[in-house]
Amino acid sequence: MAFEYTGDGALDYFPCRYGKSKLLFRGPRRALQGDFIAAMGGTETYGKFVEHPWPALLEARLEMPVVNFGYLNAGIDVFLHEPQLAAASDAAQVTVIQLLGAQNMSNRFYAVHPRRNDRFLRASSLMRSIFRGVDFTEFNFTRHMLSTLKEREPEKFTLLEAELQEAWLQRMTALLAKIKGRKLLLWLGAFNDSARSDDLGPEPLMVTEPMVEALRSLVSDVVRVKPSAAARSAGTAGMHFTPLEEPAAEMVPGPLVHEEIAAALASALKPLL
Repeated sequence: MAFEYTGDGALDYFPCRYGKSKLLFRGPRRALQGDFIAAMGGTETYGKFVEHPWPALLEARLEMPVVNFGYLNAGIDVFLHEPQLAAASDAAQVTVIQLLGAQNMSNRFYAVHPRRNDRFLRASSLMRSIFRGVDFTEFNFTRHMLSTLKEREPEKFTLLEAELQEAWLQRMTALLAKIKGRKLLLWLGAFNDSARSDDLGPEPLMVTEPMVEALRSLVSDVVRVKPSAAARSAGTAGMHFTPLEEPAAEMVPGPLVHEEIAAALASALKPLL
């Protein structure tokens, strides 16, 4: 998924920064003092087009502040290289970390933008040697590049996929070591019934059960949320967007999915608080 951060949308996201961070998170800005929960993740945690994303709903359920550190188009690299977020986790009661796909991070095959991790920057010499004849200048986004490579060179694509999965596990292990205190992983399953035009698999891309199980000993819990059929089929009901934003709104979780995420997390978090 690729979205611009700002624009004349139907919602005011009150974008804000914390400390010296260059990242803009969803506000209103909160004081990182007292008892609070930190919520780190991508577009789904940020809550694009949704008035009350799951961090806000979770806050209401727990009656404890939940700071939304969701960042649009984020991959693991955004959080791994942002020192302010590690500092925030030191102060938080618990840090909830949404599992992000393996496609949006720099690796031996290609580099991504340091903040907009869905932006493809360049292919490495290794990538070019394997996928000969591919003009990588035609790609701006990682998902477009990966879907094209899988379609053109399915056998070679397995090498790239294996590299991304290995890098994902290494990067997640490093991130969890950097985040102090109690940690909980959020594994969000398919959240809408809209068909993708590519064949890269379900979100989070290329993340498998064994990969998540390898991280279980590093966290307090793993909460897997599989949205109900009613939530998946709700489409854009209850979402706020302009007419031009409708295609993008169809590809992100709606209010019912956020409600189900908040309910599942509340049950898992209460014993930890």
